[in-house]
Amino acid sequence: MLDDVVIVGAGPVGATLALALAESELDVVVLDARAPGETLRGDRSLALSHGARLIMERIGIWGALTDAAEAVTPITSIDISQAGGFGSMQLAAAEQGVPALGYVVSYRALQRALDAALSRSRVAVRHRMTVKEVGGTPAYAAVAMENSEVEPLLARLAAVADGTGASVAGIARRRHDYEQVAIVARVWTAMPHSGLAYERFTPDGPVALLPEDDHYGLVWTATPARAEALQAIDDRLFLAELAQRFAKRGVVFRKVGERRAFPLALEFATEPAGARTVVLGNAAQTLHPVAGQGFNVGLRDAWELAQIVLDTPRDAIGDRAMLERYVRARRTDRIAGIAFTHGLVGIFGNDVALVRWPRGLALTLLGAMPAAKRAFARAMLFGLH
Repeated sequence: MLDDVVIVGAGPVGATLALALAESELDVVVLDARAPGETLRGDRSLALSHGARLIMERIGIWGALTDAAEAVTPITSIDISQAGGFGSMQLAAAEQGVPALGYVVSYRALQRALDAALSRSRVAVRHRMTVKEVGGTPAYAAVAMENSEVEPLLARLAAVADGTGASVAGIARRRHDYEQVAIVARVWTAMPHSGLAYERFTPDGPVALLPEDDHYGLVWTATPARAEALQAIDDRLFLAELAQRFAKRGVVFRKVGERRAFPLALEFATEPAGARTVVLGNAAQTLHPVAGQGFNVGLRDAWELAQIVLDTPRDAIGDRAMLERYVRARRTDRIAGIAFTHGLVGIFGNDVALVRWPRGLALTLLGAMPAAKRAFARAMLFGLH
């Protein structure tokens, strides 16, 4: 049997693609390594742009997500600044004519909402399916399982959204190690956050505070040695170190919890499509967390692919012309997302004295020039197309 689309991975990107196709007459199969109802990861904060919210509305899960307790916190303004130098910029949702610049969403709550929507759809979800290899021929894609007793699935198109793309044959990848580590934690402040997020460029690297429920989600970038030292100290000293990074921003920290750390690298497929196969989300591009663009680029991958599949005759789904059309449609936004985050790390991710003045000037000019500020904000809200 030849399915129309097989989706590897039912995480947020794969599930978004499946739900965007769910109302069609196509035969869509989702392969998920999880058991039903299981979450493979601990809870974490996801930064969704306004454009990502629109996608969630279109696939019918935004209402369920906002109804869940403590699941969604709007970002109504963002304070962008650099430590150790002048220059800052403030973005406000009201200036951009949107209800929020973005949203901080619980990963678990989002996954539950997506799982529930998939269970109500006509999409076939097969759990406990670990994929070993995805390959393609001019006629079909073949998806083989780790369990050799399970027959490979054949499809017109295999879309891989498993977070790594390691199982896909024939797609070249590039990797750049930032030699940085992200420390993530929850921090509580003396005053309510009121929807204000911070992006602070420090000598260690970017530090972000994302408003979430009654606290902030912290993403602190540092060198591996510095991160190890920060993880080793007690909460009181950790908060004192954090307060130094936010000097002059008026943030008073009271408590920290759930500290974790992970290494940072840029990894991307040079071309996200091969013979009857395509990679999406982190399987296509894993970005530095600065500016919170990676997850949103992945959601746009899923939405754009769904629209192209729906606009393609059934017999032509997954063929070379369709996949070339997808690659062209995503090229500008995808390359811009990679270049934007990588460029921010290069410009703001070091403490070279010679670049403090020009980057401070850049922040000041962005804040003072309405047209440039609007263009920057729209890129954050919707990406580049």
